[in-house]
Amino acid sequence: MGTKDKRIDAYIAKSQPFARPILAHLRDVVHAASPSIVEDMKWGMPFFVQDGRILCHMAAFKAHAAFGIWDAARVMNAGTLNREAMGSFGRITNVKDLPAKRTLVGHLKRAIALVATSPAAERRARTPKPVPRLPAELSRALKADAALRTQWSALAPGYRREYVEWIAGAKRPETRARRLATTVAQVRERKGPNWRYAAKRRG
Repeated sequence: MGTKDKRIDAYIAKSQPFARPILAHLRDVVHAASPSIVEDMKWGMPFFVQDGRILCHMAAFKAHAAFGIWDAARVMNAGTLNREAMGSFGRITNVKDLPAKRTLVGHLKRAIALVATSPAAERRARTPKPVPRLPAELSRALKADAALRTQWSALAPGYRREYVEWIAGAKRPETRARRLATTVAQVRERKGPNWRYAAKRRG
């Protein structure tokens, strides 16, 4: 039987009022497609996983919501795929912007069948990408603060990897120091690096 995640309850509750019924509807649709779907939070957004593999995700922004299906180009009719925003259905501002529930469930069932036979997904599941070596500055900050170390360890490996790569990618010392300070502040609030992208998507 599928499982629900309280973090997604909280995500929906904190979303803009217009987005709440959209997210609740999408959540119901996803679980209607399969009784074994599991919920998760990745990159600060709700994701839905089937047999350990990502099936779809949803997100809410300041003025629209989004819903993305794995390999949507193969799952959906090319004429219905909308790439004007993140996801597979463009900017969603109302439940009526989405296809009928029966249509969405059909898309998801096709996606489930594709995910189950995807060699690429199987390889990713077997060989997760390791977190790279910590930059010296971040390593020192973690050694000096036990609470920060605990909060850092609690982050998903993907979040830690993105923070490490972001700091290491800075070419100037002042930029590197600024990114370290931002990383420490965000980790203390138990936030992943998705905030860097969300600001670009809003509106």
